Amino acid sequence: GSFKAAGDNKYTGTITDPETDKTYSGKATLSGTSLKMSGCVLGGLICKTQTWHKL
Repeated sequence: GSFKAAGDNKYTGTITDPETDKTYSGKATLSGTSLKMSGCVLGGLICKTQTWHKL
């Protein structure tokens, strides 16, 4: 996938699932030492979100 800046540590673009090779619309938000990633299907009707923390 790829992302573009959307302002205030927010990004929008596409996310690719390496296991299925499917691409979804997505967004990312940076906050301190965490990165919140969301991927959606059906125009944002169904989404999955993960938050990753820097160690």
